[in-house]
Amino acid sequence: MNKTLRLAGLTALLMIPLGCGGAEPLEETPAAEAPGAAPEAAPAGAGTILRLDAAFDALVSADAVIEKVADGYGFTEGPVWVRRGDPDPYLLFSDIPNNVVRKWSPTEGASDYIDPVFEGDPDGRSVGSNGLLIDGEGRLILCEHGNRRISRREADGSITVLADSYEGMRLNSPNDAVFHSSGALYFTDPPYGLRQQDDDRDKELDFNGIFRLLPDGTVEKLAEQSRPNGIAFAPDEDTLYTANSDGANVVWYAYDVLEDGSLGPGRVFVDANDWEADGAADGMAIDRHGNLFATGPGGVWVIAPDGTHLGSIQPDEPPANAGWGDDGNTLYMTGRTGLYRITLNTGGTIP
Repeated sequence: MNKTLRLAGLTALLMIPLGCGGAEPLEETPAAEAPGAAPEAAPAGAGTILRLDAAFDALVSADAVIEKVADGYGFTEGPVWVRRGDPDPYLLFSDIPNNVVRKWSPTEGASDYIDPVFEGDPDGRSVGSNGLLIDGEGRLILCEHGNRRISRREADGSITVLADSYEGMRLNSPNDAVFHSSGALYFTDPPYGLRQQDDDRDKELDFNGIFRLLPDGTVEKLAEQSRPNGIAFAPDEDTLYTANSDGANVVWYAYDVLEDGSLGPGRVFVDANDWEADGAADGMAIDRHGNLFATGPGGVWVIAPDGTHLGSIQPDEPPANAGWGDDGNTLYMTGRTGLYRITLNTGGTIP
């Protein structure tokens, strides 16, 4: 299976339109190709593991096994671990087409947590939640497709709307989000929750963007992408990574985070356009060393901070997102119809 990878530093830089506090366009730089034949992936339980670089072995042991823990869903997304240290912690994840937030517990198995997320007529749209995260007070934050908003579920089950518009225009369909230590929430807003996406009559913004929600409720546009999707900070918060799930431009971008929290010019971090496998650049998790575990063509790409594709974790179904769970060293992966996990030699922070 011959693959050609174009990695960070070898690709043309991203041209990002200027936004409010946003990123200036960069000049294109010469691209170089790094051809090579990828080795075959090895069986590893409910999937396979592809090893491309010796550094991968320190993160994913030779005897690592992918486990399928639940299935029967429509399309799963947004895994987030809840109540670390609790005697019965659990994972929440979105089942987008079925309009439900699901719960999976190591002791109780699978159940429904919020059903429905969107109340009303879907009208042919994908209306469930997508990205999920937990705030500093342990409350669930939802990126909602159908309601086109970022919301917070309070302890009593009520919903508080955090953001649903920018400069008086409705958001498209918030997809994924990440908190900065300042308390600001950075989120992506592609058109996937709209029936006709960019051509939908209800689309009010003429772009798809990356935004920042400040603690005072202000929504700021930071940059534009064709299909912004997964989003995560490097451990030192100096870099913001985003996925672009446009089938015509399958890449991950990196932005320098400036002193005021705005973004510098975007640049292509990893280019996967020549990787012939099912799946798009989608959600991601970052370990404590700054390695990205980013869902992409063929599985979860393990990417070093310098942009080297070290290898891939490939469940039986192409995963759409990943998140840390258990003691922090287990990576949970939401596939199309199932939930998977793998124990690693590395891990990340659980809120």
